[in-house]
Amino acid sequence: MGKTCSELFSGAAGTIIGDGSVEVEGLAYRSDRVRPGDAFFCIVGLTTDGHTFAQDAIDRGARVIVAERKVYLADATDVTEVIVPDSRKAMAEAAVAFYDHPSSAFQLAGVTGTNGKTTTTYLVEHIARVAGRKTGVIGTVGNVIGDVREKAEHTTPESPDLQALLARMRDAGCETVAMEVSSHALDLMRTWGTDFAVTAFTNLTQDHLDYHHTFDAYFAAKALLFSADYPARRVIGIGDKWGRELWRRCSERGDAVITTGFDAEAQIHPVAVEYGAASTALTLDVRGRQVELTYPLVGRFNVENVMTAFGIGLALGIAAEDIARALADVPAPPGRLERVAVPDDGGVSVYVDYAHTPDALAKAIASIDAVGEGRTIVVFGCGGDRDATKRPIMGAKALAADYAVVTSDNPRHEDPGAIIDDIVAGMDDAARFEVVPDRRAAIARAIELARPGDAVLVAGKGHEDYQLVGDEVLAFDDRAVAAEELARAAAARGGDTPCA
Repeated sequence: MGKTCSELFSGAAGTIIGDGSVEVEGLAYRSDRVRPGDAFFCIVGLTTDGHTFAQDAIDRGARVIVAERKVYLADATDVTEVIVPDSRKAMAEAAVAFYDHPSSAFQLAGVTGTNGKTTTTYLVEHIARVAGRKTGVIGTVGNVIGDVREKAEHTTPESPDLQALLARMRDAGCETVAMEVSSHALDLMRTWGTDFAVTAFTNLTQDHLDYHHTFDAYFAAKALLFSADYPARRVIGIGDKWGRELWRRCSERGDAVITTGFDAEAQIHPVAVEYGAASTALTLDVRGRQVELTYPLVGRFNVENVMTAFGIGLALGIAAEDIARALADVPAPPGRLERVAVPDDGGVSVYVDYAHTPDALAKAIASIDAVGEGRTIVVFGCGGDRDATKRPIMGAKALAADYAVVTSDNPRHEDPGAIIDDIVAGMDDAARFEVVPDRRAAIARAIELARPGDAVLVAGKGHEDYQLVGDEVLAFDDRAVAAEELARAAAARGGDTPCA
């Protein structure tokens, strides 16, 4: 399956120093994963410079070194060097060439935005599957190829990993693939050279400012997916100023755009919405035609996700009635307002959601309030080594619930107590929250406080089955822990025996 060095870099800016006919058997961007015959890309990262690992890559059998500057090596007489202006861009272009441009073989829908990417991609996958297509998903919860599910390390993989995955999907016969596209991936050129049939934008709210630093830079990264470098049909949520700006840019360029939103100005907008505890009845105006549907997801934010998925379905050539039929039995994505089911919950509803931004937390609380009968109690924290500016904002948003339990959430290399201090700095009503640093104890405390008719929202981790503490990856699943604590509470009431 190898390609010659000249074949890989024929369309790239750069200079080949050495034998351009050398065969490349694989692509690597970490020297400890180099295999004999690989090309090694010297990537300049946020904390390390891949140029310093070039010799290690050669020692492990790399035949080609791709770098932004000449590297001086102890023993490199048989090594071909490729000097390029941007090693990340060169790596993406080489990956597309190495795997024979896999995204051109099927319809690829790319979804970006702060919130809603995962749910929207799962909705699109289900719509396409019900329409009779073989499908795939790439994203935060994991990757899906047909009926095979796999774990994922990144929302959007590095370019060689992404193109390898897309090639596997092509070889498996996938016809439609829905993919989450993160701002990091766009900024770091992981998707460069990938063909999209549709690109979609959900919304933009505060997140990742530790990386992007400003909202404008964050938006600029998202907007790349709607630039001339990624020609496609567009589906754009126009519920915020960022979506409206994308709409303006794409319209001026002459792109085909479907707009979504609660405003009647959007081409897809709701005419009537009836929220239930386990489902939503919705009447949509779809380009002047009314479409009625009922689907087993709850909350206003899921109306937004459904509209985006509906628009993507139309852009993929699926009829409106087929989209509505598919949504009637769509499964809920893992950890997205997922209700914890136990034999005896004592009348307390417990939901687990991935909400880890201020906007997502506020929307999750509002969604539960809209369908609940009693109080809403939220358990939440903020991750370490991430955007610290959102922590007090998260604290303030949490007080939209009747009561909040502040806890730990993937502290990584930060002091959990310091993170919690940042959160509670934004909480001005001490009578309506408490701090329980241990996450299991916090979930147990919220369930203990709940009365029949109340709802508990455990936010921040969703589908994740681990806690990141220092360099340790500890087993921890909010859904499993909540089920255990509900069962324990039932046993304390004299109900069912707790699960072993």
